[in-house]
Amino acid sequence: MTVPFDPKSLTFNDQGLLPAIAQQHDTGEVLMLAWMNAESVKETLKQGRVVYWSRSRGEFWRKGDTSGHTQELIEMRVDCDRDCLLLRVDQKGPACHTGRRSCFYTAADRAGEREIDL
Repeated sequence: MTVPFDPKSLTFNDQGLLPAIAQQHDTGEVLMLAWMNAESVKETLKQGRVVYWSRSRGEFWRKGDTSGHTQELIEMRVDCDRDCLLLRVDQKGPACHTGRRSCFYTAADRAGEREIDL
């Protein structure tokens, strides 16, 4: 059963944001975490290309506008508490600003941390 989606039904923090995890849709690879507000959720659904809210710049950030490394939205999933999103995307190029495929390139365990090859 499909019902209309209203971004106002999401639970945003006191800054009006919620975390959004980007995952490559066909491999399950976790790419990055960023923040979205209600308007960026609406724009992402409308455009089909992921739009985040940049906390540091205080403005919308459409992934790939400057780098060319775009994220096409395949599916948006809402978690059970409605306070986090999983964005299943088709990532073109690296997702991380460091040029790596994923932002999660550091592994940590009891022995310490190390960079892993992704």
